[in-house]
Amino acid sequence: MRFIDDRKTPYDLTFDDVFLLPSRSAVESRLDVDLASGDGSGTTIPIVVANMTAVAGRRMAETVARRGGLAVIPQDIPVDVVADAVAWVKSRHLAFETPITMRRTETIGHALNLLPKRSHGAVIVVEDGRPVGIVTEADYEDVDRFTQLHEVMSADLLTLPDTIDVKGAYETLHDARHRLAPVVDGNGRLVGLLSQKGAVRSALYQPAVDADQRLRVAAATGISAGVEARAKALLEAGVDVLVVDTAHGHQRRMLEAVRTVRGLDPPVPVVAGNVVTAAGVRDLIDAGADVVKVGVGPGAMCTTRMMTGVGRPQFSAVLECATEARRLDRHAWADGGVRHPRDVALALAAGASNVMIGSWFAGTHESPGDVQHDPRGRPYKLSFGMASARAVQRRTTRDAPFDRARKGFFEEGISSARMYLDPERPGVEDLIDEIVAGVRSACAYAGAHDPETLHQRAVVGVQSLSGYKEGQAVPGSWGPDR
Repeated sequence: MRFIDDRKTPYDLTFDDVFLLPSRSAVESRLDVDLASGDGSGTTIPIVVANMTAVAGRRMAETVARRGGLAVIPQDIPVDVVADAVAWVKSRHLAFETPITMRRTETIGHALNLLPKRSHGAVIVVEDGRPVGIVTEADYEDVDRFTQLHEVMSADLLTLPDTIDVKGAYETLHDARHRLAPVVDGNGRLVGLLSQKGAVRSALYQPAVDADQRLRVAAATGISAGVEARAKALLEAGVDVLVVDTAHGHQRRMLEAVRTVRGLDPPVPVVAGNVVTAAGVRDLIDAGADVVKVGVGPGAMCTTRMMTGVGRPQFSAVLECATEARRLDRHAWADGGVRHPRDVALALAAGASNVMIGSWFAGTHESPGDVQHDPRGRPYKLSFGMASARAVQRRTTRDAPFDRARKGFFEEGISSARMYLDPERPGVEDLIDEIVAGVRSACAYAGAHDPETLHQRAVVGVQSLSGYKEGQAVPGSWGPDR
């Protein structure tokens, strides 16, 4: 990557401060762009879901891995729960979605509680493991919540055999005018669900899988006492990437923790962070990190910069840290500050091998937590920062009451934020579609068939605030009646 004028700017830059210049390109189609990472994570799209409790759970991990990304289960989740989540994700089908299943005698009220957990908006009614009906959002309108499902379900089912290819599945659904259908094995037992969108996505994306063709999932550990035991347990559980995480990654305890983890000779990549300087990158790599997480303060839930003045604008941080990691034949992940698809493309142009996304994915069906509604009826989920008082309280449940109270005085994150579900893009796959489309187009504009070539060919300029605003769409008229 180089700047247009080949000069280093006198100040550090955010993603908003910069833009990519189009170059002569031989990329004929965005579909010709290969977004797979070479950092050992196994991702086929450069997206990693941040290890935030309100964002990365097993539903998120399954869904994102099916489309080629990777989710990191947070460090404050008990090891046995993480092990169950890892096993569950790895048992999921590579193309078929996991359906919501209920019995005939269960109620609409129960179904309403479960429907927001999946973006496909359907419940499959089963008997002896076989689908006997389907209930969608349209079926419970103006229906009493105590009504049993068999009274409203559609029993005239279209089912798809589990041997069908995704193109054939799409054509079957399209011709029958069905949005989705249960998938069954040769004995008629339910094995999954496939929608028209899901069939197309399965043709567009390549899932992130391990050597046994199972979906990939990562997990995190902190740097406090017990890091060795937790890391061992996570490796035994079968995680594909191990993340050693703390807000200030350039400190003695972090370096000791990374050395401890490296001493286990893990067969998976070790990611460590967060840092924002080349010196921090060098020290973490010397300690044994394969990948360094970059970012202090750019996250939407983070108040570190306002509380402490510490941090660094993210584009400059990623550029410097990725350059140093590459010099040492290692990799960098950009963690935080991503709010638009352009930011992902710019992070890759700066040299990141993957881009971590947190709060942007919090307001989706797949994130943990229940959907709530504001006074206007708009659906949202609650999110919080991992350095907030709420997160600190969760992580210190085993501490003595006085120690917990003392630690509660130190917070650098938002404890409760409403993340609204976008009615046009309520599922994480909808957001992935948007991000991947933007990144593929950025590569095509730069004449790059992959992110590595994007980094090599990228020409970046610095813009004013008005330059950034000029690039934003105007959703309505700008005339006198606006």
